[in-house]
Amino acid sequence: MSDAATFAPEVQEAIDAVRADVARLHAELVRYNLVIWTGGNVSGRVPGADLFVIKPSGVSYDDLAPENMILCDLDGNAIPGAPGSERSPSSDTAAHAYVYRNMPEVGGVVHTHSTFAVAWAARGEEIPCVITGMADEFGGPIPVGPFAIIGDDSIGRGIVETLSGHRSRAVLMQNHGPFTIGVSAKDAVKAAVMCEDAARTVHYAREAGPLVPIPQDKIDALYNRYQNVYGQSTDDRR
Repeated sequence: MSDAATFAPEVQEAIDAVRADVARLHAELVRYNLVIWTGGNVSGRVPGADLFVIKPSGVSYDDLAPENMILCDLDGNAIPGAPGSERSPSSDTAAHAYVYRNMPEVGGVVHTHSTFAVAWAARGEEIPCVITGMADEFGGPIPVGPFAIIGDDSIGRGIVETLSGHRSRAVLMQNHGPFTIGVSAKDAVKAAVMCEDAARTVHYAREAGPLVPIPQDKIDALYNRYQNVYGQSTDDRR
């Protein structure tokens, strides 16, 4: 059985596009030094279907390709017979699935073990919004989510509980690391890159001396400008 035999042509076309996109975007995690070995993952929701695509577990980033990305339903079950279904999906699949089920506006989820973001998570400490780039991208601090064990949807519940109603597209799961969400997989990857940049910069700043807070009204203005005015289009900004 193949994807093409299972889905309508327009859905199959969307699946193929997301497979290619998710496979390609994993290279960005390597490019920006956000992952070690085979850790971390990117997933993308399939538009028009209750499906998402995620990387297989324990496979080298050099070996990732569209055909070995795993197609899952929104309960996190691999679709039988689809390309890649002979492999086990990422150990974080249940968390991604929970986010997609409970945050319909989310089109992409990313998890990394980036060094500085993990260091903040290890302290259970949010990253304060003390640089304009954070105000632009996250609209305030990057919050900390609860401690949760890998394997079921506990992490997903923590992500949803922490980010629902929050401007930030990143959460630092305590003692674990960052998860990011976006309107697309690319948007979520950008959030992961910017999260680590903020974590590193604010860490160095605090080591050098006291942090200078940005007033909330200025954070609001910066966020509104970046999200609604800056750049050429929403996709270009993100």
